[in-house]
Amino acid sequence: MLINDKKRIYLSSPHMSGNELKYIKEAFETNWIAPLGPNVDAFEKEIARYVGVNDAVAVSSGTAAIHLALSLLDIKRGDKVFCSSLTFIASANPIIYQNAEPVFIDSEPETWNMSPQALSKAFKEAKSTGNLPKAVIVVNLYGQSAKMEEILTICDYYNVPVIEDAAESLGSSYREKPSGTFGKFGIYSFNGNKIITTSGGGMLVSNDVEALKRARFLATQARDPAPHYQHSTIGYNYRLSNLLAGVGRGQLEVLEERVAAKRTIFQKYKQELAFLPGVKFMPELENTKSNRWLTTLTIDQTAANVRVSAIIQDMEKENIEARPVWKPLHLQPVFRQCPYYSHSEKISVSEELFSSGICLPSGTNMSTEEQMRVIDCLKKAITAVSLA
Repeated sequence: MLINDKKRIYLSSPHMSGNELKYIKEAFETNWIAPLGPNVDAFEKEIARYVGVNDAVAVSSGTAAIHLALSLLDIKRGDKVFCSSLTFIASANPIIYQNAEPVFIDSEPETWNMSPQALSKAFKEAKSTGNLPKAVIVVNLYGQSAKMEEILTICDYYNVPVIEDAAESLGSSYREKPSGTFGKFGIYSFNGNKIITTSGGGMLVSNDVEALKRARFLATQARDPAPHYQHSTIGYNYRLSNLLAGVGRGQLEVLEERVAAKRTIFQKYKQELAFLPGVKFMPELENTKSNRWLTTLTIDQTAANVRVSAIIQDMEKENIEARPVWKPLHLQPVFRQCPYYSHSEKISVSEELFSSGICLPSGTNMSTEEQMRVIDCLKKAITAVSLA
């Protein structure tokens, strides 16, 4: 329950530049209101050019992009797919759409992303049973790239393709190469809370142009080239609309500004809060650049003398949206029967991060005064609330 009428501070709300209206207006003036059109074609080319891949396919969501990637890899009933556990459920749901089996892989402390150590163990056991996975879905959490070199080395050894879930990491890089471009396929999300948005939307990227031609076919209901409506395979209604692609084009023009703003927000939080007892910010791996989509940190609840849940409740009373980090997928009721490989026998990093992690408001349209409201609230919570 709110105890004041202060303006709501959201976790990461949409931030329009004004440029979007130009492309939307063009769509209206030329009557390109249909699902496809010039904005879609241009948006695909602009994203492909920005991240340095051969092609891109604009779709209705990041989830749709993952589903298409799995379809292109011929994932089917009985197949196994390894997937990061510390992520939003959309990373794994498409595995179920294909009637395959998710196998969840723990995080490691330096990036909070997929643990090469746990991944290696999972592969060794899969090899021993003669049931290797058909794909590995690696997530770049909150904008931070996973340890892609180590993960790709392992996957290449077993000849298993990688789908890089870069839903949260457009604008990030790993060793000066754009996030989302390391696997066989990469995906981005343009959901309303992402660093740039199309309201709802996503993008599938790859250097395999022929595979993406197939993706376009599947994403438009798999309609055969015939004068009548004919279908020889099952497809999906996954293409992005021309209007929303116009929003994306305007957003893409300010992506670098958004990344810079997100990183400035992170630095301000770190400057003001890093000295507090028990507070530790999400690290940035050497030779990577995170877009810092959300500023996230962990709180040692004993050292700080406060529970994360109490901090979130205090912020809600001040009309501030804060959230725990993602609940690991292997702990989700819907996936309770799925295998899980922890970072080590004694440590499940994703579970520790879930119990101690918190995401702070990180919207690029948040004012300095609003950020200070968040900072002051967190300082008060850590210094004034006792551990229950």
